[in-house]
Amino acid sequence: MAGKLIQPEIGPIVSSAHLADGALPALSELEFGLILAGNAFDRWMVRCMTAAGEPGCAAIDVLVLHSVAHRQRPKRLADLCSVLGVEDTHLVIYALKKLEKRGLVKSARAGKEKLITATGKGFETCLKYRAVREALLVESMRGIGLDAGATSAVAATLRTLSGHYDQAARAAASL
Repeated sequence: MAGKLIQPEIGPIVSSAHLADGALPALSELEFGLILAGNAFDRWMVRCMTAAGEPGCAAIDVLVLHSVAHRQRPKRLADLCSVLGVEDTHLVIYALKKLEKRGLVKSARAGKEKLITATGKGFETCLKYRAVREALLVESMRGIGLDAGATSAVAATLRTLSGHYDQAARAAASL
């Protein structure tokens, strides 16, 4: 057939074809999507925080600040690590030190426990972040017609998947 272009089958879009050759290629597609989404989300948080007036923060710093400010209640280090799913407490401790140096969080002792709270500047920064997020991200998401119910269902699925990955990680650690 002259002039007709024959395209090879592309197959699943993955980062590691050798993993997609297994019993569940769709899982490799999902994992590649998670890699791309995770990296894009990290870039977004850092740049949004810069636009909110706090340049130089890492993604974990932004996550920790928002978690500390959540519901305006003091948080324990263990609770922050648990909520964020961070196994290495040193990452959160380092983020807290950086945030405290910026004047965004403060810590106090309550008996033997150290409690962390957001400062006035920390809450103000979170509100500025929210304003930038509303203007740049939420409005564009509305434009693509994201259904709130479907979005919540995807979020629930991701939380469920995180449990499966955590369980598999525990099993792999025992090998």
